[in-house]
Amino acid sequence: MSLTFTLIQTSLHWEDKASNLQMLEEKINSITEKTEVVVLPEMFSTGFSMRPEVFAEKMDGETVSWMKRIAAKKKIILTGSLMIEEWGHYYNRLIWMLPDGTIGFYDKRHCFAYAEEDKHYTAGNKRLIASVKGWKINLQVCYDLRFPVWARQNQSPLPRGERPGEGEYDVLLYVANWPERRNHAWKSLLIARAIENQCYVIGVNRTGNDGNNIFHSGDSMVAGPLGEVLYHKAEGEDIFTITLDKEKLAETRTRFPFWKDADTFMITNPEDE
Repeated sequence: MSLTFTLIQTSLHWEDKASNLQMLEEKINSITEKTEVVVLPEMFSTGFSMRPEVFAEKMDGETVSWMKRIAAKKKIILTGSLMIEEWGHYYNRLIWMLPDGTIGFYDKRHCFAYAEEDKHYTAGNKRLIASVKGWKINLQVCYDLRFPVWARQNQSPLPRGERPGEGEYDVLLYVANWPERRNHAWKSLLIARAIENQCYVIGVNRTGNDGNNIFHSGDSMVAGPLGEVLYHKAEGEDIFTITLDKEKLAETRTRFPFWKDADTFMITNPEDE
């Protein structure tokens, strides 16, 4: 069983929603390969801006409606994060848009305090593991990458009907605006997450300078369950399509059953305790 992803590594127009949506629509329309999931960077409509009071939208706003239209037209799942306002709070929200208009979402758990993201956005408290064609995809955003417990496969107890060793998910996906000055951490941690969770990892980062003159080198990557690099693009814009193989993943987990030796734990929301 296979699943095909298209990664869009691109520069973004700073705080210019209309230009970004037009540019991204042109890039999506240029994809000629058969694909099933198209991945955009973090805050793809604005760049990593700390002005949600100006640019945040409701869930029925322009950008989510744009995603719904594109997903339906291209018959794809479209994902990426944007600023969302809800109940008086602002979220860096990853949208998982299905072709039929069904929406899943994940609110970034770890706000980047170094850039004062925590002063402008509310942190999420729930993971989202999406299901597509028998694949399970753990959706996360940028700075979440530095916190391995939030991404860790939980092997025990397994949901009813799953076989030991399958794990909670098969793909760990990050969308990002990760600056070039810390790209060694980005590349290293993507590979580490793949190795420790025995899963595919996809990281889609922007490129180019943002409105704060911070340069982003891209370095979008796909890593296999043994940490092998299947794709890496340093600097420059790129549209890359890759098909992942579920049988290879199962073979790796069977041949190297490291999950048997893992610590058991449960991730809980401290607010619920």
